[in-house]
Amino acid sequence: MELRQLEHFVAVAEEQHFTRAAERLAVSQSGLSASVRALEHELRTPLFSRTTRTVRLTEAGAALLVEAERTLAGARAARDAVDAVRGLLRGTLTLGVEQCVAGVSTARLLAAFHREHPHMEIRLRQEGTSSLLEGVAGGRLDLAFAATVHPPEWRGELVPLAREPMVLLCAPGHRLAREGARVAWGELRGESFIDFHPDWGPRRAADGAFASAGARRTVALEVSDVHSLLELVHEGLGIAVVPQHFARKPEARGLVAVELDGAHVYESVVVLPPAQAMSPGAKALMTLVREAPLR
Repeated sequence: MELRQLEHFVAVAEEQHFTRAAERLAVSQSGLSASVRALEHELRTPLFSRTTRTVRLTEAGAALLVEAERTLAGARAARDAVDAVRGLLRGTLTLGVEQCVAGVSTARLLAAFHREHPHMEIRLRQEGTSSLLEGVAGGRLDLAFAATVHPPEWRGELVPLAREPMVLLCAPGHRLAREGARVAWGELRGESFIDFHPDWGPRRAADGAFASAGARRTVALEVSDVHSLLELVHEGLGIAVVPQHFARKPEARGLVAVELDGAHVYESVVVLPPAQAMSPGAKALMTLVREAPLR
């Protein structure tokens, strides 16, 4: 079993498509397929269930994926450590991020990192909170920017980025659109809400705020991006409880942000692995975050 075979296997698992995986790795599709077949032959079991349209992991493939990601992460860390001793920072930095995370401008941060370390390859993955935690814990991600989480027995570090209140966003003609006023949770009864899927940080924060207030709500419209959420609120199809910085986005211009009773806050953090498992790239990125936060 070779590292190259594991890289091919992981690419197919992530892309769920042999052609896309081959394009991503810049190899021929026939060579990629042969590599995966050789791995399956060595392990004496199919790793993928293939049809003319889909490629899905088998149970054995899912088990291998966890270990393959860990093995590849260890190999990258070994190469990066040797380069760091030589005074070079090469290899790959794989960063996970929640959508519109507060406290940092991901684009500006990565641009600054690229200027300082032009030989590092940067990979960015946008995912939900649980997936980000699993990615850092399993070595698939070097670090991640996420909403505040309290994972049991987390062995790494959670570095605070930002804290801000949750606010109510609504269209100007809505009955609760009272600038300068505060809205009680009881006044939200019967309203239709727009929110993200349950694993996104802002949704977790909103769910926590409603639970703390002893209030119930109905999320009628679930979206996966902030622009869709704001557009739906603009059209009066519902209201949204979101982190305060959402109200400052250009797309939110014209909406009314209303304060809510109670100190319900949204927090964001950097999710890091244990110190001994941090890659040189992650350490260099955290130096930028700590010394000159790019917001």
